Amino acid sequence: MERASDLNAWELVLQRVRMEMEPEDFRRWFSSTSYAGDSGDQINVWIGSEAIRRHIETHFREELEHALAAINRPDTLIRFIVAGFGDEEDEDKEDL
Repeated sequence: MERASDLNAWELVLQRVRMEMEPEDFRRWFSSTSYAGDSGDQINVWIGSEAIRRHIETHFREELEHALAAINRPDTLIRFIVAGFGDEEDEDKEDL
């Protein structure tokens, strides 16, 4: 098991979100995400498709906000960057 100090900000958020979800739902919606960077006030996260981005932002906003507060980053934005191919209407980038 990795120590918290060895994890990036997105991994810390995911640890918290995982505790609030069914394992299959967590796998379905968060397995295509990966850490892209952290500027202090914004965590950038690659995500597999626009549909997954929309679903996470619509259905898991509260869990993400709770996770950010739990890691002492309550004012940090999570920016999902669509990196996959599929149903994207455009290269839309949205902030949470």
